[in-house]
Amino acid sequence: MKTKSFIAFGAAAAILLSSCVTNKKYAEMQDNYQTTKESLVECTANGKSMEAMIRDLKQQNSDLKQGMASLKESLDKSMSNTAQGNMNISKLVDEINSSNKYIKELVAAKSRSDSLNLVLTTNLTRSLDSSELKDVDVKVLKGVVYISLNDNMLYKSGSYEISPAAMDILGKIAKIIKDYKDYDVLVEGNTDNVPISRTNIRNNWDLSALRASSVVQALQDDFGIDPSRLSAAGRGEYNPVATNSTAEGRAQNRRTQIIITPNLDQFMDLIDKAPETSDTAQ
Repeated sequence: MKTKSFIAFGAAAAILLSSCVTNKKYAEMQDNYQTTKESLVECTANGKSMEAMIRDLKQQNSDLKQGMASLKESLDKSMSNTAQGNMNISKLVDEINSSNKYIKELVAAKSRSDSLNLVLTTNLTRSLDSSELKDVDVKVLKGVVYISLNDNMLYKSGSYEISPAAMDILGKIAKIIKDYKDYDVLVEGNTDNVPISRTNIRNNWDLSALRASSVVQALQDDFGIDPSRLSAAGRGEYNPVATNSTAEGRAQNRRTQIIITPNLDQFMDLIDKAPETSDTAQ
């Protein structure tokens, strides 16, 4: 609107002045008018261009603000996840340390048990002379001490009464058992597969159980072993160590074993104290 007014004013002025100015002056004024007009048009165009640039800059600024907000949200979330991850790692490290301590305690308990078994076995074999060792076999299997006694030495055939010679050997074994108060003692009777024919003994189950019971009662009554540490079991003919098809094999199967085991209370206590694990975030 201003541009049109300006042009109209210029035209009127040119008419009024044409009568009082020279042609040369008029031409100069005409040139100035044309130059001014062109400058005004250019300024108007530049103004529109500036408005467009300002709109673009405002849009870019808005986009940058949104981008910054999104980046900040992602950063906050990442920091939160990192903090949670660090806490979970800390819990895991604590659980590993606790488990390692528990394993070390188990290993230490097992090592103590193995050491005691070795000493017990050594003391047993040293207490017996060479002739007695022929009828007694001492070995350690999986942390358990097995003392296997030949039934021909312990009892008469088909009997469960202990012979006087066997009492001497039982006395030496009982002395060692007394020295290891933390060990439990199981006496286990075994027979061959030859059926027994006695009016007061029904079968090999009975015979094996009666023989084990005889040894337990001798350890308690004659040698003062605490009966709470003692157990008796009969396995009949069903736990052979050799074939029953030969006399030698049947002789090996007729045996009474004194099985000495560490008291399991210490291991059960350790199991009760096993470290608990907690679920960690995935």
